[in-house]
Amino acid sequence: MSWELKKFADLTNKELYDVLRLRVDIFVVEQTCPYPEIDGKDPKSLHLMHWENGNLVAYARILPPGLSFDEPSIGRVIVAESHRGTGLGHELLDRAIKASVAEYNKPIKIGAQAYLEKYYGAAGFVTVSDVYLEDDIPHIDMVRSL
Repeated sequence: MSWELKKFADLTNKELYDVLRLRVDIFVVEQTCPYPEIDGKDPKSLHLMHWENGNLVAYARILPPGLSFDEPSIGRVIVAESHRGTGLGHELLDRAIKASVAEYNKPIKIGAQAYLEKYYGAAGFVTVSDVYLEDDIPHIDMVRSL
């Protein structure tokens, strides 16, 4: 079991392939939400990955200020179906927050799927918007102070 935080340019071809495959499997296929997963933000982002026996089982993308919001952001927070309910999602989010603070030392803003409000709230995020639709999925904006 290993954690890695990498810039886009440092990802191997296999790592990038595994990241995109897991993101598409969950955000496009599992959530039946056809949308352009490759959004042009990856090259400027940091990529937090957790591997187990050579398989990517958790991932989050840390975006710099100005890319999605004025603040740094965390997105594409995912845990493989095989590892859900193990607490790995909380560890993933905790590590992503720490990586964002270490890199940018600013409050973090996210666009979260509304049903995950309690998950993000448990990590210190506070809702700052009404519910809105993004790709036909209810979302809310949330901010976490330093």
